[in-house]
Amino acid sequence: MPPQPDLPTILLVEDNVDDYEAAVRSFKAAHLDNPVRWCKTGADALDYLRREGPYAVDPGSPRPALVLLDLNMPGIDGKQVLAIVKQDPALRKIPIVILTTSSDERDVTQCYELGASTYIQKPVDFDGLIGAVSRIKEYWFGVALLPGV
Repeated sequence: MPPQPDLPTILLVEDNVDDYEAAVRSFKAAHLDNPVRWCKTGADALDYLRREGPYAVDPGSPRPALVLLDLNMPGIDGKQVLAIVKQDPALRKIPIVILTTSSDERDVTQCYELGASTYIQKPVDFDGLIGAVSRIKEYWFGVALLPGV
């Protein structure tokens, strides 16, 4: 089923093409039909969220209802993106789910201190990823009330 334009948009911030493709496949397998925007770098994600740079052409478009953010990226990393977004009054209410390979307690603690909504370690196999995405779908788009953005 193609993404539904009336469903809230998800921003996926992931520098690894293979991880991005696995995420998209897991979204389809979990029937997560929301439109997904992909940013490959932290700088690109900030431009998208702020509607700057190449994203300035459509300043009236809705911001994503949820951000799935990898931590380990070159340049502006996930923690920096998280800190910047949570300090910006126009962006801070957007829920940010950390989706990363790191299980380091320091990363977990720091992300929650910076304002992460949830911290999820990427499962190592595809079935695990489908399960994680299913739970993200159930919670964020079935249980939680999301702010208008």
